[in-house]
Amino acid sequence: MSDFHGRVLVIEDNTDIAMLLVDFFTDRGHVVDYAHDGLTGLHLAASADHDVIILDLALPGLDGVELCKHLRSAKRSDVPILMLTARDTLDDKLTGFAAGADDYLVKPFELLEVYARVQSLWRRSRIGGGRASLNVADLSLDTETREVRRGESTLQLNPVPFKILQLLMENTHRVVSRRELEAHVWGDDPTDSDALRTHISALRNAIDKPFEMKLLHTVHGIGYRLYTKDPGRQ
Repeated sequence: MSDFHGRVLVIEDNTDIAMLLVDFFTDRGHVVDYAHDGLTGLHLAASADHDVIILDLALPGLDGVELCKHLRSAKRSDVPILMLTARDTLDDKLTGFAAGADDYLVKPFELLEVYARVQSLWRRSRIGGGRASLNVADLSLDTETREVRRGESTLQLNPVPFKILQLLMENTHRVVSRRELEAHVWGDDPTDSDALRTHISALRNAIDKPFEMKLLHTVHGIGYRLYTKDPGRQ
């Protein structure tokens, strides 16, 4: 189920809930930092880069709303924030979102739902949240300048191979199906069956052919994936 192995910050004053979350994420290969109060949580958030913050609203010292506001303004942090709270009214949820939370989950909750929401927040932050540079090994793509480089070489890509490469680089954790690639490039407009294959071939010639290490791999019968090694090997 795990799509990423990142760094998670849990800010929760209920020790039992906090330890459940810490153990759950640690068992799945994540690095987890933990704070029991708002001020400690703010310090940890400011002193380390986290992929996701799980934040309780009712915290001693500095509550979750104020902590979230501080992160979004003074610290200018764009790290995804999932708020956990026993407060379940619409006004409470709107207050959390207004403070800068990305998602909101009411207690009691299922750990698997927390995990699914964390994964979703992480994916969305990678794809859209101002992440200008995508990198796989020595291959880089700048979404703002549209420059593609491999090592010291600047690569020239036509618009369709560029769109394919960007989607693959945003989803290195999985295989991207042919159908998804076709929908990403052409939307609802039909295309002939060889069009995607032709653009994949052009992309492979640009990013792989001149280089020793191959990054673009075909998963037969399913689609394509960009990665640096066989994911089944340790």
